[in-house]
Amino acid sequence: METLNSATVPVQSAAEILARLPIRKVKELVGDEVFRDYIDTLSVDELDRLMYDWESWARPEQLEPPGSWSIWLYLAGRGSGKTRTGAEWIKSRVKRGKGRHIALISQSAADARDVMVEGEAGILAIYSDRDPNRPKYEPSKRRIVWPNGAQATIYTAEDPDQLRGPSHDTAWTDEIAAFRNVPDVWSNLMLGLRLGDSRCFISTTPRAIKFIKDLVAPGRTDVVISHGRTRDNFENLSTPFLNEIITKYEGTRLGRQELEAEILEDIEGALWSRSILDRNRVKEAPKEMVKIIVSIDPTVATAENATETGIIVMGKTADNHGYCLADRSLTASPLGWAKAGVQAYHDFSANKIVAEKNNGGEMVNLTIQTMAEKNRTTIVPVTLVWASRGKLIRAEPVAALDEQKKLHMVGSFPKLEDELCTYEGEGNSPNRLDAYVWAATELLVDRKFSRGLTWGRGNE
Repeated sequence: METLNSATVPVQSAAEILARLPIRKVKELVGDEVFRDYIDTLSVDELDRLMYDWESWARPEQLEPPGSWSIWLYLAGRGSGKTRTGAEWIKSRVKRGKGRHIALISQSAADARDVMVEGEAGILAIYSDRDPNRPKYEPSKRRIVWPNGAQATIYTAEDPDQLRGPSHDTAWTDEIAAFRNVPDVWSNLMLGLRLGDSRCFISTTPRAIKFIKDLVAPGRTDVVISHGRTRDNFENLSTPFLNEIITKYEGTRLGRQELEAEILEDIEGALWSRSILDRNRVKEAPKEMVKIIVSIDPTVATAENATETGIIVMGKTADNHGYCLADRSLTASPLGWAKAGVQAYHDFSANKIVAEKNNGGEMVNLTIQTMAEKNRTTIVPVTLVWASRGKLIRAEPVAALDEQKKLHMVGSFPKLEDELCTYEGEGNSPNRLDAYVWAATELLVDRKFSRGLTWGRGNE
């Protein structure tokens, strides 16, 4: 067997070897102290070139895949760097002349502005202030303009008809799995993505919705898939973010989705399945509702320590079908969730508010009435309900209504649906799920057959 020696293989210096590595790998190998010393030797221009050289810093899965694909699907956990990946991909397309007419699609205009455009990993942030190619943001026109003439226009999932008509060669959709009306957004986008070498980048935390499952189905030659996990980007995440996200999700089934970017299928023991929710889903609610309620599963903690408060709006038609109209859940102090609940009551012309009183007792009603008085409205009708035992027992008749095709999601509610399809009875029941169960129970469950059955945080 032939051996290699110094006569056949030239000896390379450590500097030559390091020069061939991505800068992130060099930093990892030499250590923070040596790397800082190196940074101190650079001029401003050299530092600019280094800090904004994406290929030197990106992980392999964050770089554009080779090939003739049409859709790049980047399934990634929270904080994994998917926004930076999308912004850098847009920058690269513009630089190469491939991106001239660009669509940026987010759930709302605020999301697009705060994340995709002005966010810490957004399009504006990845250009040096000294870069002559840095684009200008024109918020009144919903667009970004580059010196070479390329333009990116912001569209929202809230108004998918905005995408009708305009033609694009490049598109970036952020968190599409959380859109309420994915089919409308996607069909309108695809009809307009018809210029030149047109391509679409999708950055999203995965959810087991039909759209995502269709994209990852075997045999799709037009789709390339990359995966990113939260832990892959730990060194770039703040301690408060890590503490919050890890505490909330680590060790849970949802953690596999939100941190590990797995597509969660139905969970054994959960009362709901995604197939049932999809089967019952409707695009619009009936115009005539005989009763509408706002259901609240409150927290009594201050804003700093508050857990999420579930706020669900549900209506009932004359044929005793229920329709989930809105999810107004939020993390807030008692005055914060009371304000949101009263606002939902007025927005939907509801008949009353139903609120669990286990946490706070009569204070729950008092807080709601205080907020109603601050808004100079009349007293809001409130029914307080009590959860004492049997977490799953109260949910079973509500799940049965879904199985009987008597409950319907109007559009999609990704966070609520995640809770319904992943909770199997262990630990505290999720807040959105609690509010959903209270709403359906109040509107549709026959009290004669459910008397004494309870749902909530009590022990079984």
